[in-house]
Amino acid sequence: MSPPRMLNRAWALLLLAASALAVGLIQPGEHYDMLVATAPLLAAALYGVRATALTGVLTVIVFALLRLPLEEDGDATWVFKLVLIVAVCLLALVLCHVRIREEELRRVRKTALRLQEGLLPRDFPDNSAVGVGYRYVAGESAAGLGGDWFDVIPLSGARIALVMGDVVGHGPEAAATMGRLRTAVLALADLDREPDEVLARVDALVQRMSHDRSQAELVASCLYLVYDPISRRCDFASAGHTPPIFVQPDGEVAVQRNTSNPPLGFGDVPFDVTSLDLPKGSLIALYTDGLLALRHREADEGVRELAAVLGSGAGPLQEICDRVLDRLAGTHEDDIALLLARTKVLDQENVREWEFPARAEEVPAARNAVSDQLTDWGLEEYAFALEMVVCELVTNAVEHAEGPVGLRLIRDDSLICEVSDTSSTSPHPRRAGPMDEGGRGLYLVAQLMDRWGTRFTENGKTVWAQKFREA
Repeated sequence: MSPPRMLNRAWALLLLAASALAVGLIQPGEHYDMLVATAPLLAAALYGVRATALTGVLTVIVFALLRLPLEEDGDATWVFKLVLIVAVCLLALVLCHVRIREEELRRVRKTALRLQEGLLPRDFPDNSAVGVGYRYVAGESAAGLGGDWFDVIPLSGARIALVMGDVVGHGPEAAATMGRLRTAVLALADLDREPDEVLARVDALVQRMSHDRSQAELVASCLYLVYDPISRRCDFASAGHTPPIFVQPDGEVAVQRNTSNPPLGFGDVPFDVTSLDLPKGSLIALYTDGLLALRHREADEGVRELAAVLGSGAGPLQEICDRVLDRLAGTHEDDIALLLARTKVLDQENVREWEFPARAEEVPAARNAVSDQLTDWGLEEYAFALEMVVCELVTNAVEHAEGPVGLRLIRDDSLICEVSDTSSTSPHPRRAGPMDEGGRGLYLVAQLMDRWGTRFTENGKTVWAQKFREA
């Protein structure tokens, strides 16, 4: 320990020694000896509870031993002084405990804030599906931050997933649990699962996490929404979360209540999916219950007030977020998360679809269709890679599936090639041996394209490959 720090820690003892010397020098009848009571107060500001208690006991002993011989004529004034010093020592213990508790709460809150800031997304890239605005406001409760989170996840086929969730509880544990759930949702979204299946998998994860905890059951709510800018279809499922609000371009507001599914962690309940079509320019609002300030108003009242603010005017999304917070937030004990998304539509001129019989002789026709379309778009530099990918994916569909083969080409900030068939078997790349005639197709797709994957549909599956375009 450095000398300055040692001196800082010794202030209370030094003051006690000085007070003892002063008590010994003060004449009877004077009251400067009461300065000895400052020793435990100083200890309360510097030390822990045990050190403060020890300093208080030493102060009482020093005062009693040094002051008693100085009293004359049986004057009992020193007894009253001793009682006051004992009271000051007890007060010092209380102040020390309060100080340590406040320091602990500040440390926990700071830790939770740093953890949550590291886990929450910092920004979202532009996309052709939605424009995004959001706000996150930490709660003012002394219990620490909660487990609110949100996300905007790009999916295949130019689609986008909007996620809003809330872990019950506060502090670093809630923030860490939020991070685990957000990571799980990101992984499941990358697998292109349907909203109900995503929530079912996360629900199973929450149940396993609850079994690993010695505390109370882990409970969280979540809403998972997928929007397709080509079909304008919106699908969402909710696990005990606040209902999303949709605002039409003409200002009409609809609070879309999903079925009364329980929060995550209860299990054994299928999650229903709600589907609707959204015009271009529709506003989607996802939020946590902290925005509704449920301690000060009923949930339905809060939702109605939020809907009124969202439908009261247009404007940039961040400005709408600010208006909502100014109107509803006020003094809030819980965290507030608000995510607004304004829908876009990908023009049909950027999408081309074909359907071919499941015959090997149709592979050249599929390749030529893609090549001609890239020429029409002025993107001939991507023709070689896309032709190779189309040949491989269509050939696989012809060999391993029955029925027609669908081919779709999407022009966005990237080029997306999708091949659909009726098989529910997902292709997997494998390591081909030196003498093997096949087994290298998907490896070739991975080398030519930036991303690829598979998503399952009602009638089979779709294998997609994405190539980012140079700016």
